[in-house]
Amino acid sequence: MEEMFDEVNVGPQYPAELYTKRPNDTALLSPLNDFTFKSIFTQETEESNLALKSFISVVLNREVLSVSLKSNEPYKETSKQKSMFFDVSVEFNDGEIADLEMQARNQGYNFGTRAEIQTARMLSNNAKKGGKKWKAKNVYQISVLNFHYKEDDKKEMRWYTMKDETGETLSEKLNVIFIDLVSIRQNTKHKPLESLSSIEKWGLFFSYVDHHDKEDYIKNIVSTEEGIMAADKTVRKISKQDSNWFTQNSIWVAERDRSARMEYEKEKMREQGLQEGRQQGLQQGLQQGSQQKAEEIAINLLKIGLLSNEQIAQSSGLSIEKVLELNTKMS
Repeated sequence: MEEMFDEVNVGPQYPAELYTKRPNDTALLSPLNDFTFKSIFTQETEESNLALKSFISVVLNREVLSVSLKSNEPYKETSKQKSMFFDVSVEFNDGEIADLEMQARNQGYNFGTRAEIQTARMLSNNAKKGGKKWKAKNVYQISVLNFHYKEDDKKEMRWYTMKDETGETLSEKLNVIFIDLVSIRQNTKHKPLESLSSIEKWGLFFSYVDHHDKEDYIKNIVSTEEGIMAADKTVRKISKQDSNWFTQNSIWVAERDRSARMEYEKEKMREQGLQEGRQQGLQQGLQQGSQQKAEEIAINLLKIGLLSNEQIAQSSGLSIEKVLELNTKMS
């Protein structure tokens, strides 16, 4: 069977910004939204755990026997160290660690640098004491991108490690992996189902599981992979709950407001040709206003009561400590 795909820039059939409840009885949440992507792999069910193990095994091209979820906020060594949040943080049976993320749109920052910093933090936190023996298990930052990391890229997956000028690797402890959904869709336009690789099947599942016009094709893909079958069951289960649509919409609104606030602050700074002293005063005022707005967003999300403290911190831009403080005050 051959399927024709015309789309390159694919998004959710039911955009998060438009729906606070399930629009119809067959509508599915899209894995291109990071809330749904995380939900697929973090439910306390056998299907969710199987999907997580299967996806990681396909990416790493080796069987991962078991995985356990870890905290999504890595430990900070100093108060000045940048806070960060992982989407899906897991530890394998052999002690290796991975962070899984969905990036549905290119947000304009240096994504490679961000991935390297996240990977370095994982490695630093995973290093063990051992006298003169430096011990650390491999770490992996696995990002599913709905855009090209490199312009006009044709590769479906790129795996980066530290290498010298001859191509010889250092220790292979740090691993950054990008899965390019655009390339997967482009490369499988005229490809028969039986010729699809496992990573292509996962990419097409992420892209189209919520699209009614691809329903039959995705069903055929799901039937060939046990792990994707488990992921499909999870998506269908969580899509039945209006609360998950509401939560996804709330996260989108919070992130939109945060982005708009940051752009407004930047524009204000560009417009003001102030002297250094006055600029410092303006910055302080903006920071105070920004902090107040972020706290208002966090309080509203806490009142809703559907998000974890880590999700609220990520959406509002506050630290997890500040969210916990606000939660305590509201109790």
